[in-house]
Amino acid sequence: MKPTVYFSRTITPEKVLELFKRLDSNLSGNVAIKLHSGEKGNQNFIGPEFWRPIIDFVGGTVVECNTAYDGQRNTTEKHKKLIADHGWTKYFPFDLLDAEGPDKVLDIPDGKIIKKNFVGKNIENYDSMLVLSHFKGHPMGGFGGALKQLSIGVASSFGKAYIHGAGEPEKIWTADHDSFLESMADAAGSVVEYFNGKLAYINVMKNMSVDCDCCAIAEDPCIADIGILASTDPVAIDRACLDLVYACNDEGKPHLLERIESRNGTLTVDAAANLGYGSKEYNLIEIE
Repeated sequence: MKPTVYFSRTITPEKVLELFKRLDSNLSGNVAIKLHSGEKGNQNFIGPEFWRPIIDFVGGTVVECNTAYDGQRNTTEKHKKLIADHGWTKYFPFDLLDAEGPDKVLDIPDGKIIKKNFVGKNIENYDSMLVLSHFKGHPMGGFGGALKQLSIGVASSFGKAYIHGAGEPEKIWTADHDSFLESMADAAGSVVEYFNGKLAYINVMKNMSVDCDCCAIAEDPCIADIGILASTDPVAIDRACLDLVYACNDEGKPHLLERIESRNGTLTVDAAANLGYGSKEYNLIEIE
């Protein structure tokens, strides 16, 4: 049976919550709410006011992890300050999962490239996860959505380097590119396995630059806003976003597609589907 992806062209905080309520999600216990807190200087990330209705409804804890590159989020001290500066702690409880070591290691026995994933140890405090993603381009992955949040997003600072290096963190920027993309699929699957399917996903297609929210200096959005998607399948929701980009007639589409295709970004979706924790086929249900 094909998974359902709900879609609305209306982009409001209230519509995010409406679509979430349509999901047959089994979020329970302590809920981790994974999102991108935004690099300092980035103008495109989705801020706390937009996400507030759904986070208040779920009642979970917003979580993040430190980065593996220079910036304002690569140390616990700097990252916590930026989280406060961006207003997250004004509204929500916040947990930096890898604020202190040691990392938690998730085994990936069926991983194609990597066989383990290093995540922030505080993940042990949570029973389920809501993944709130800003769909956009990405300098290395081609695009960022639910699968990137599950993999690079949940990985600790060391874990990010491990995924980027396809198992060799010292090769963080020099590893075989396709192996890096497939490592993201491996890592994302380990998080799905850890939560035993107790996850739900929201992708918001607005402010879509070719650059990620991790870029302090990012291009402005190159394509018109498309909408909000919700699903319990991380592969289906990312594939649906890609299909919506391909189907649109916006004049900025070629620029975004060049970023996605030049980085072979869809390989991560294909690899995740091959690992069996999601489907590239789906039923898209549009909600007014």
